[in-house]
Amino acid sequence: MEAETQSSAVGAGLVRSLAVWGPGLLVMLADTDAGNVVTAAQAGAEWGYRLLPLVLLLIPMLAMVQELTVRLGLATGLGHGELIRARFGPGWAWLSTLGLAGAVIGSLITEFTGVAGVGELFGLSRSFTLPLAAAALLIIVASGSYKRVERTALIIGLFQLAFFIVAWAAHPGLKALARDAIDLPLRNRDFLFMAAAVIGATFNPWMIFYQQSATVDKKLRPSDLIPARWDTGIGAILTQCLTGAVLIAVAAAFTDGRGPASLSTIGEISDALTPAMGEWLGRIVFSAGVLGASLVAAIVSSLALAWGLGEVAGYRRSLEYRPFDAGWFYGVYAACVLGSGAAVWRSRDLVWLNIAAQVFNAFLMPLVIGLLAVLAATALPEPWRPRGWYLGLIVAVSAIVCAVGIFGAVRTLM
Repeated sequence: MEAETQSSAVGAGLVRSLAVWGPGLLVMLADTDAGNVVTAAQAGAEWGYRLLPLVLLLIPMLAMVQELTVRLGLATGLGHGELIRARFGPGWAWLSTLGLAGAVIGSLITEFTGVAGVGELFGLSRSFTLPLAAAALLIIVASGSYKRVERTALIIGLFQLAFFIVAWAAHPGLKALARDAIDLPLRNRDFLFMAAAVIGATFNPWMIFYQQSATVDKKLRPSDLIPARWDTGIGAILTQCLTGAVLIAVAAAFTDGRGPASLSTIGEISDALTPAMGEWLGRIVFSAGVLGASLVAAIVSSLALAWGLGEVAGYRRSLEYRPFDAGWFYGVYAACVLGSGAAVWRSRDLVWLNIAAQVFNAFLMPLVIGLLAVLAATALPEPWRPRGWYLGLIVAVSAIVCAVGIFGAVRTLM
């Protein structure tokens, strides 16, 4: 009897731990968005494997930053914008939310460029694919609770695993990979600009807002910290490996005698990969990955802004409310989706639009990560606060990555 009771308790604990998973994996899958895919592809086309070490070295910082948002959400029960307002006042809260709005708009534009680019691969007009994608995004969020939206988005996000297939089929050369890893043109402005874009594509302000608010909306408890950490850490490894897979696949394609290139459309990225897999199979696999990335990131970033604005402005903000019960929340989400779709419908150079949005994120990093670090050091209960070598590591790595990102972006403008 006692053994059965212990077994039942262990089973219940395992079920609870698995139920905690979701916000970390989802926000990380969203981080491997269309902008990230395009940036990684452009990095591989222009610079071979040279930026792959940077992509992988960003894993620890990404995990540390997002883990702090988990701690803050679990310990305080407040979303990120709400916590900034409570600790530092409305001025800082609105400033951080304006930065969030800029990042979300840029991100959403990149997601719709992914949708438009994939449609054009198959001869479909933007006038058809963009409204269809916008309608799907509105229906997904308006039709259910947080858990239902999370599960739907995770299923869509699994299509991104197609990028691993693409990288495997490209047969990257290990000698070229090792050579490029130590051949870094650090004085080249274009290389530094691309490094800034890679950093900006990895750290999006909406990731912090989303994961903290999702942790609260999912009603996770302080006792859920350990499984929530695993959720976030594995998600960080997954997203950077997916990004690295895209970079490797394109780099392999362009180191086989074609030389450096500049990709100007989603179609050109796809065409670079099709020799390894065949034209139609390559297009289908690559398109599945881009569509999964685009739709998940559009959901996550739009919800992050709707949550963030609600936390600062004070309107109802939860997926547990029906649309007519939380009009502002769903209205902000709908405005983000429809406005960004319209902007992409009128744009011509989709790849440039993507990379510029990532560089913009690099400029926002000091504000976003700085506020996060201060909140972690002041708003968390004493036992939960980062301290000692771990706090020093967070500050040092954050400062270095922010400096590299901004330096690379500014250097190109001088």
